Amino acid sequence: MSEGLIQSSALSISLLLEKVFDKLKLFISTYEFHSEADEIEFFKEIKPQIFCKLIYYRKIYNIEMNRPVSGPDSIKAYLNRELDHIQDYNYKRLDFYRYYRSGASHLDRVYFLRNVSHDIGQYTDSFYFERDPKFSTFGDFRVAKILAGDMLSQYLLNELLAIDSNFFVAQSDTRLIWMDSKTDLCELIFALHAKGSFGPISLTRLATFLQIRKSSISNSILIFHGHSMI
Repeated sequence: MSEGLIQSSALSISLLLEKVFDKLKLFISTYEFHSEADEIEFFKEIKPQIFCKLIYYRKIYNIEMNRPVSGPDSIKAYLNRELDHIQDYNYKRLDFYRYYRSGASHLDRVYFLRNVSHDIGQYTDSFYFERDPKFSTFGDFRVAKILAGDMLSQYLLNELLAIDSNFFVAQSDTRLIWMDSKTDLCELIFALHAKGSFGPISLTRLATFLQIRKSSISNSILIFHGHSMI
């Protein structure tokens, strides 16, 4: 998929998800959960699983919008910085990150129930959906960010791998030309064969392995030091 198609698709999906969340926000703002356990389940499990997709696609759009065009080294540096941002976010919230990753639940009432007082820091990196206390808790946005970070990390790593793969393919497609004399080339081949560098293989197989065409050495027959390669 081309970068332009990825960008347009990410934008379309994120706009659709924003509309879904507007409707979900209206519903949850007036909905009465049957129990604290139900409310915790929604804000710890259900909402983050959906919300992380919105965060992911919005971030993909921004990443592709700002991707450098100056060459593979610049692109790799840019993608690695994005990976660092994900790690930085988790590191700055390390206590919560460890709590969530461990599968702990003893602080769920604090993190995933509404109307629990916390510092204003939770709103500094949130979407506008999270500014309504009827639709947000201390922890649900953080869980969504962690999950989105997992998906983004995989996306970025795949992009880095693709860049490296394209580089090696380009390198392998480059035809190498022997610049020294045919005699030097013959001596090299026979030296490798005599030393057994590639095991007990024939000269013909060795030349084939090295992708040396017979016509590049002589007119179909190489005769050197009493050996022949046909």
